[in-house]
Amino acid sequence: MMKIQTQSCVVNGKYDVAVVEQEVDYQGIGTLVKITRGGICGSDLHYYQEGKVGSFQVRQPMVLGHEVIGEVVASDTARLPVGQKVALNPSKPCGQCKYCLASQQNQCTQMRFFGSAMYFPHVDGAFTQYKVVDSAQCIAFDADRDEKVMVFAEPLAVAIHAAKQPGEVKGIRVFVSGVGPIGCLLVAALKALGADEIVCADLSPRCLDIAQKMGATRCLHAGNDDFSLYQQEKGVFDIAFEVSGHPLSLQRCLEVTRAKGTVVQVGMGGSFPDFPLMLLIAKELTLLGSFRFVEEFDLAVAWLAEGIVNPLPLLSAEFDNQQLAQALAFAGDKSQAAKVQLVF
Repeated sequence: MMKIQTQSCVVNGKYDVAVVEQEVDYQGIGTLVKITRGGICGSDLHYYQEGKVGSFQVRQPMVLGHEVIGEVVASDTARLPVGQKVALNPSKPCGQCKYCLASQQNQCTQMRFFGSAMYFPHVDGAFTQYKVVDSAQCIAFDADRDEKVMVFAEPLAVAIHAAKQPGEVKGIRVFVSGVGPIGCLLVAALKALGADEIVCADLSPRCLDIAQKMGATRCLHAGNDDFSLYQQEKGVFDIAFEVSGHPLSLQRCLEVTRAKGTVVQVGMGGSFPDFPLMLLIAKELTLLGSFRFVEEFDLAVAWLAEGIVNPLPLLSAEFDNQQLAQALAFAGDKSQAAKVQLVF
């Protein structure tokens, strides 16, 4: 039993964030973690800039953050000794629904995901100094690993899950449209999984530069460069990944993917009123969605610990957690920021 004071990064609404003192009550069930570092994600930015993500409106103060690592203060399992470094899996599935029973926990009907306003009361995130979590959410890694690297576990898990959606990618040609942090990590994941050629497109030269550092074979400017070569004979790529959520980006994916190929939709977007349905029908394309991750989180931690993926080209800046508003403002400036980290 212990009660601890913690400083938490909360969002109250649009452009309304604060660092507030809260109390953590650890009853000996689960694991008490001292958070050391966190990564700011697109959804954190949405909550900051719009006070909502999609239709999930912030209706009460909510702790932000779901990309975090830390160290064990106390635990109910011998697997997690005091001082053990851990990456926190932000997913807490129910374990009972038909999806959980089929090992499809990312589709859980009662999922409690860190820093989400989907439910009321909201599920608090992990941008705080101390947090109690289920012990199953703690994935251990060795103390000598670089924390700046390990905090990429959650977005890398999203990328690996997307890379595995269409099946085997070894030896094939792939196209990635949109290379923000998830797109760049997807490039790295595809390279690690043995893709033969990885061609990327984006409107930002800075993003393309990072994609190249992370393993892209060729980088094209989405607005200025010529894609006609890739549209010959109904397209050349076996698989395309749409990672921007923009209608024109999906259109291009459908154009450059060969007949009978697969397009994986990773980028979050609204409705696409002018969806090019005939392309999908005539070329007999498969369109797949990809959402969060399941067992890929553990794999992401292993890949980062072993140096299979180096995410550091994506790291743009780090801020002290007290500078929450500045960190979010900087992270929201896509002209200069990719991934921004908070230090606790």
